Amino acid sequence: MSTGGQVPGRRKLRLGVVAAALTAALTLLCCVGGAGAFFLTELGGDEQDRLTASLACDPAYQVDITGDMPRFAEYGDGQLRNAAVIIEVGQDMKLPARGWVIALATAMQESALRNLANSTVPASLALPHEGVGSDHDSLGLFQQRPGWGSIQQRMTPSYAARKFYEKLLLVPNWQQRPLTVVAQRVQVSAFPDAYAKHEDLAGRIVDALAGGAARTVEIGGKAVCDAAAGARIAASGWTAPLPGGVGSGFRTAERPSHNGVDIAAEKETPIHAASAGRVLVARCDPDHSGRRDCDRDGWPGKGGCGWFVDILHAGGNITRYCHMVRRPLVVPGQSVEAGQEIGRSGSSGNSSGPHLHFEVHVDADRSSRGAINPVPFMRDRGAPLDGTT
Repeated sequence: MSTGGQVPGRRKLRLGVVAAALTAALTLLCCVGGAGAFFLTELGGDEQDRLTASLACDPAYQVDITGDMPRFAEYGDGQLRNAAVIIEVGQDMKLPARGWVIALATAMQESALRNLANSTVPASLALPHEGVGSDHDSLGLFQQRPGWGSIQQRMTPSYAARKFYEKLLLVPNWQQRPLTVVAQRVQVSAFPDAYAKHEDLAGRIVDALAGGAARTVEIGGKAVCDAAAGARIAASGWTAPLPGGVGSGFRTAERPSHNGVDIAAEKETPIHAASAGRVLVARCDPDHSGRRDCDRDGWPGKGGCGWFVDILHAGGNITRYCHMVRRPLVVPGQSVEAGQEIGRSGSSGNSSGPHLHFEVHVDADRSSRGAINPVPFMRDRGAPLDGTT
């Protein structure tokens, strides 16, 4: 197990005897002291209510632009219908769902999902619109300038979405690259880092409008649900940090202060960043005696997370990776991509055997108050921790 908080172990019968054995073995590991060893700082942020999002995952689901829209506190009915149009165009073009998430996040930043006219383009004011902007001569959902098409075309949501996707497809390796990098290559914005903050909500909107599509990953040219691990990144932008099964769970009766889950892994197993983000912490966590001796295996009751990494992601989500075998491969302030190797599993700190202790925190709160159960959080993003990927 590991330091910090944990998630209730979700053993599934379909994992079979091998997974059950892993789970039983991992449950014997011990790490309780992690979170208590930190003097953590709250960073601030917020999390949204999912409501109807991602109750199921159906890769064949077709978005309905005329039906009832789901409820999201951030956007009204008209804005969500524009989101549905963007997704529908992506489906018509047979683009993977990752493209829809990128397109939505871009339009969220550029226009707040509103079809904007422009006070400096008088002809646009005579066309149907949902607000008036004044950024140069930019128009529509994606704030496209004259090189993207005529005034009428740029003010037509389906046309604007199709032009965005056409340029998206010209970006090399766009499915594997961070959303903000891809969006910037298409838009050439003056604020290139602004798109990333919309990624989490964009994924949830795609789930709500398109049958859980943000939980899919492209494998062999087909969309597969709940199969993102390692180098495979779900349309949501998330992946499981490693493919082992969950043993000791989140805040169990036996370990109420275990603020994460322990995932079975042999020593030296690569650990991958669960999503794109910025490294907040990468260091040796002191044990209960204040020792920083993470280059050797720990033991139950030692305290501390060992070598560990905290990463801040879009939406104020933070992931924590504990008990690495040696110094992490990343440093504070470094930007990482989803699936990037950040270290190797080990048994440093409060631990009785090799594994990964994995935590998820919301509201950008690194303390135990921000910790939530990683199992449903990762499952909702198409990157389950149960080892079935």
